[in-house]
Amino acid sequence: MKTPDPRISIQQEDFDLAEEYQALRNRLGAQIGAIVCFSGLVRDRNPVAGDGGSVSTLRLEHYPGMTEQSILHIASAAEQRWPLLDWRIIHRIGDLTPSDQIVLVLVASAHREAAFGAAEFMMDYLKTRAVLWKKERSELGERWLDSTQADHERAEEWGTTSGD
Repeated sequence: MKTPDPRISIQQEDFDLAEEYQALRNRLGAQIGAIVCFSGLVRDRNPVAGDGGSVSTLRLEHYPGMTEQSILHIASAAEQRWPLLDWRIIHRIGDLTPSDQIVLVLVASAHREAAFGAAEFMMDYLKTRAVLWKKERSELGERWLDSTQADHERAEEWGTTSGD
């Protein structure tokens, strides 16, 4: 199996957004013109994809190796579309509770347009094409979640169907 890209982390432990941001800045120095950061959080209710009840936990599972490759494929597709200097993606797994950080996407470029576009693209594809499974627990029961129709429509707006 290919060595995983060090810019991708699949982990149970929380991440420090400020630390990750600074590490990206330190790697690139003065050539950076923009860094876009997206940090996703676990919601306390999920009326669209979930059962609408009060969420107690969100369990994320993955397939080691396959998950990292799917995320690398997404990031590589973004690098082909925009002139990126670097990027970093962290996705948490295990049991998370409302307000926990679940995902971090950092994108660095010389210009903001590329950084914003790539970060949005990466998130749209992470929601629909990353090899991750989510199980939501609420007072109404447990339920495996699928990507929503809106998630798929956003990903399709990028004009590709295979993630590249």
